[in-house]
Amino acid sequence: MSRAVRWARAEWGPLYGALRARGGLPAIPMTLAAVSLTALLQYVQNQPWGFRAVETAGAVRAQDPLWQALLRTPLSLFVPALDLPVWGALAQILCVFGIAEICLGRPRTLTVAYTATLAGTLYARLGIALGPHSPFGLPASDALVVDTGPSAAVVGLAVFVAARYGARTTAVLVPVAMVVEVLAKDNLAGKEHLAALLATGALCAASAVRGRYGKRTPGQPPRGSRAGLGSGLPPIRSWTARRGPAQRRSWR
Repeated sequence: MSRAVRWARAEWGPLYGALRARGGLPAIPMTLAAVSLTALLQYVQNQPWGFRAVETAGAVRAQDPLWQALLRTPLSLFVPALDLPVWGALAQILCVFGIAEICLGRPRTLTVAYTATLAGTLYARLGIALGPHSPFGLPASDALVVDTGPSAAVVGLAVFVAARYGARTTAVLVPVAMVVEVLAKDNLAGKEHLAALLATGALCAASAVRGRYGKRTPGQPPRGSRAGLGSGLPPIRSWTARRGPAQRRSWR
């Protein structure tokens, strides 16, 4: 077995096993609905009669009132960018959302996707408030730019799934690629992706802590602790266990 094959098995073996055990089109109804909705919105927004409707319902800009942006955020996740090929967005959603839905389940997939998207949306407002002279700031003109569509959610889900299934190299390479994107083309979308990654990192940390400490039964001491440590006394042994053989025989 070659070194590359061994590395691939170590990197993606657990993820592949999970997909093989639970995979198939019946396992991803939410992903198929998301792909269909994205394709529909792409078609509608490219029609003279539909562009304004999609903009009103799902386009989020930093200049919008916050309450309006929050109301539009759920649909904005499925509004693809006008200047990019829609087939790329559809392929990303089908692949990444599908893997996440199978491995994480629908509730957690939606949680990660919307957290990443919302982080990008809120960052745009913060970046414009900081101004273009700040390392994390944005020019005022970005307030008119539509926030990133499904790409922030795709990036966040890719990192979360990779971290959860031990694909450490993948979990590192995706953020590195986003940093390179920002260095090569410093725009709103690239920095929103970085904000989405920071939010996803927080979710990964919370999930790790919950996985380590959240499955204890009531009264069970934390992992790694010793019995009796909280009271300052040694563990209590039964009187019968302390008696020697001669003492036990004397009671018969």
